[in-house]
Amino acid sequence: MKKNRWLIALSAIAIHLSIGGAYAYSVYKLPIVTEMGWSETNVTVAFTIMMGLAGFAAALFGSLVEKLGPRKSAMVAAVLFGAGQAGAGLAIQMDSVILYWLTYGVLSGLGMGIGYIAPVSTLVKWFPDRRGLATGMAVLGFGSGALITAPVAANLMEGVGISSTYFILGISYFILMILGASYIAPPAKGYMPEGMKKATESGEKKIKQDLAQMSAKEAVKTRRFWMLWSMHLVNVTAGIMMISVASPMAQEIVGLSVAAAATMVGVMGLFNGGGRLLWAALSDYIGRTNIFVIFFTIQLITFAVLPFTTNVIIFQVFIFLVVSCYGGGFSNLPAYASDLFGTKQLGVIHGYLLTTWSLGGVFGPIIVSTVKNMYDSYIPVFYLFTALIAISLLISLFLRADVNKQKRILEQTKKESVGDLSTTTTP
Repeated sequence: MKKNRWLIALSAIAIHLSIGGAYAYSVYKLPIVTEMGWSETNVTVAFTIMMGLAGFAAALFGSLVEKLGPRKSAMVAAVLFGAGQAGAGLAIQMDSVILYWLTYGVLSGLGMGIGYIAPVSTLVKWFPDRRGLATGMAVLGFGSGALITAPVAANLMEGVGISSTYFILGISYFILMILGASYIAPPAKGYMPEGMKKATESGEKKIKQDLAQMSAKEAVKTRRFWMLWSMHLVNVTAGIMMISVASPMAQEIVGLSVAAAATMVGVMGLFNGGGRLLWAALSDYIGRTNIFVIFFTIQLITFAVLPFTTNVIIFQVFIFLVVSCYGGGFSNLPAYASDLFGTKQLGVIHGYLLTTWSLGGVFGPIIVSTVKNMYDSYIPVFYLFTALIAISLLISLFLRADVNKQKRILEQTKKESVGDLSTTTTP
């Protein structure tokens, strides 16, 4: 059966939309604490386990995903994530915190990590002309999952209770992910969409050549891999830090009311999701190297100016910009990795890079809470992140220069090989 690449993209979105629903965990926190009498810490531990496992599962099982292929991998993710969410309902019925950690935390985390990377390398192969847009669409689904799940879960809990809500959503996620998995498949080797094929054959458009085609083992031995890894770690840490304390920070620094701060947090979700698509789509035109330079330039200015910002609107705009860069980093990461290392083992390489997700999720909240406790103020946090982002900006500039240099070498080699070929074939 001939596959439609836009339906492949829709399948990937269905998978990412499901696993992204886990970000709505805060909706469950208060009802569980109130009804079950569990401590807030115990409820939060499950989410921490899930987030921590998700990034490392992507790295640990990246090679398995490449071996099984996107369809089987996504089906495994559907079983794990669906069982984790539905299992949380069983844990509530049994009043077992340990079972809640094992289901909502461990099973969901494993399913999330595998489900996150399963469709991405396939999407990149289906969209050789618009890699950024392709990965942006999928990751937008992930970022938007909580926006859909949060109101649905809140209404369900009021109507049928907490455990039944988990059962209903767990089964719904499973069905949606299986439907996505059943259609997703890689294209034929060397696939190009018709428009791209005609444009390249007529000479109207040149095919952008990847810098290399590397295995994951080869990629991690390069400086480019670790430069990209370091950049993304700082971008994720800064974003998660901002997300974790946005409300109290805005109340303390510019005197935002509790209600206004809550509204701001909701708008942040839109910038997180929208940034994933818009920055990724833009990268197809101006290049991934330039996008990351823009990210760190924006954030350097933002973190340097925020301590002196007293205007409520400007303060919020700065926060929205940081969050959009955070979301955009996730959508540009797999496309950038494919530019640097090719699509040979993109799933594995992307998995390794996603360890920054788990580390940033730990470092961001720890850094901000430690600094706040030491100085009784959020202001020193901005100074610290200004320094980290300045270093990341330098790395992004070095990486861009390195990529451009390698492109020139490849172009020169290509010209020389064409020249040699024409010389040898001249009668």
